[in-house]
Amino acid sequence: MSEAPLVGVLALQGDFVDHEVALQRAGLRTRQVRSPAQLDGLHGLVLPGGESTTMLTLLGVEGLWEPLGSTLRSGLPVFATCAGMILLAERVENPSQRSYGLLPITVVRNGYGRQFHSGTFALESKVLPPGTTGTFIRAPRITAVGAGCEVLARRGADAVLVQCGSILAACFHPELQPELHPVVERFAASVRRHAGAVVRS
Repeated sequence: MSEAPLVGVLALQGDFVDHEVALQRAGLRTRQVRSPAQLDGLHGLVLPGGESTTMLTLLGVEGLWEPLGSTLRSGLPVFATCAGMILLAERVENPSQRSYGLLPITVVRNGYGRQFHSGTFALESKVLPPGTTGTFIRAPRITAVGAGCEVLARRGADAVLVQCGSILAACFHPELQPELHPVVERFAASVRRHAGAVVRS
């Protein structure tokens, strides 16, 4: 294809601009998504960090709940961080709330504590380069991982990066690191594969 693949970034609330910068650094085009029409023609989709309850409210206000759900279920490459991961989890605790239920995981909101407990921590992974770190900010904690969900990285004993089909989800914020994070590179590679398959079909 002549143009770089296009990734939509849900831009209702949260750190969507940081995601756009990281994706553009990876050589992808981006589009802020605030309406159903802006979901058309995408090669990938990002659900950013932020405040999941506020995002839920705004998804309803903007008429995006069902259209976004259809896009998420379409097989498009999806990357979800922090609050975005909460929106996709099968079970949400502390407190429970509505979600799309597409990731067979249980998450506890603010599971690593409040802002005081935030920071950058080493990740243990067989698929990421040695020395890779993740920045956790009031991060959700994965307490259970179901069948069909692959754990790609851990912080201590906890799963913090998971993949289920075309969906990649992280408890941490790879978009906030100044260099191109290998998790962003992994997502960018999946978007390029998907875009290439669309062109060939």
